[in-house]
Amino acid sequence: MKILVLAWEYPPRIVGGIARHVAELYPELVKRGHEIHLVTVEFGQAPRYEVVDGIYVHRVMIGPSHDFFHWVVNMNESMGRHGGKLLTEEGPFDIIHAHDWLVGDAAIALKHTFKTPLVVTIHATEHGRYNGIYTDQQRYIHGKEMLLAYNAWRIIVCTNYMRLEVERALQSPWDKIDVVYNGIRAEKKQRDPDFDYQNFRRRFARDDEKIVYYVGRMTYEKGVSVLLSAAPKVIQEMGDHVKFVLIGGGNANHLKRQAWDLGIWHKCFFTGFMPEDDLDRFQTIADCAVFPSLYEPFGIVALESFAARVPVVVSDTGGFPEVVRHGKTGIVTWANNPDSLAWGILEVLRNPDYARWLVDNAYEDLDRRFRWDKLAQQTEAVYGRVIHERSQTVWE
Repeated sequence: MKILVLAWEYPPRIVGGIARHVAELYPELVKRGHEIHLVTVEFGQAPRYEVVDGIYVHRVMIGPSHDFFHWVVNMNESMGRHGGKLLTEEGPFDIIHAHDWLVGDAAIALKHTFKTPLVVTIHATEHGRYNGIYTDQQRYIHGKEMLLAYNAWRIIVCTNYMRLEVERALQSPWDKIDVVYNGIRAEKKQRDPDFDYQNFRRRFARDDEKIVYYVGRMTYEKGVSVLLSAAPKVIQEMGDHVKFVLIGGGNANHLKRQAWDLGIWHKCFFTGFMPEDDLDRFQTIADCAVFPSLYEPFGIVALESFAARVPVVVSDTGGFPEVVRHGKTGIVTWANNPDSLAWGILEVLRNPDYARWLVDNAYEDLDRRFRWDKLAQQTEAVYGRVIHERSQTVWE
């Protein structure tokens, strides 16, 4: 098969989970004999064209933009132009695969112009992020998501929870939606025997302090404020022997203020953005990973902690309960409930044998449910169905 992929983030441009998803799924499809052309956005010194893990990567320039939505319009214009050139000169392609609404305009235009079926992966919805649609900006994004879902031949989502959400929020037929989990390259989290982990750990905490960490965006939906509200109870139970490390870019001033007001500033370390190599190392020296999201379609961060052999505490929102099996591969707590979250963290910190058992189970689960080669096979099956149905169809 020959697949044209549109994605607005791809390494070294990493904004959220899409970059990692795209960078790790498609090399496995290349290994299965498929030709993948990826159209994405220029970034820093990254080459305009290169071959990465067998993927033909095309980075398009985007003109000056006065705001985010203008930038999205310019991006779609550039992607549409370059995608059209590829479909004309390198075609025919069997499938166009678009990731999220931001690339929707280009994907829909290319679909109709070249009569090529469109597969769409919906990674999250605006309705889900805000538990409803309330502002003009949200209505605009929601409308783009509905249009993209309508134009998709098939829709891929990352959990059964998201299948229900897309059916309800985007009014997509249930039988048009396929569930393919996200995955992880577990080998990225293996310890380097030549690295001095003890000194590295001392950058964040004393030797006698347990490290509880969060990694992700500092946005409302990620529930970081719930973690900070839970922290005093954990500190009270653990004495002076715990440190909270909060990793991620974005404006964290409101969260720093909350830590100060709670009197726990001295037990918190806001690192800001952490380079990927350091993050891989950090996750192997931590004692507990906490992801208290208020909205979470999947939660790749939980898989990363599985791979790093760190016990995981999550909220029961969205796809988390599908990814983390409570009492078997991690602890699932009540969403937006600091007392429940504190209980989950203390279960891990006070019971090291139980924590190790959870970690062993979680690592086994990675191989069973979250290997990219298996997920690529499932994605290939979706493509195969679409190509077969297209061959039986007259496209007027």
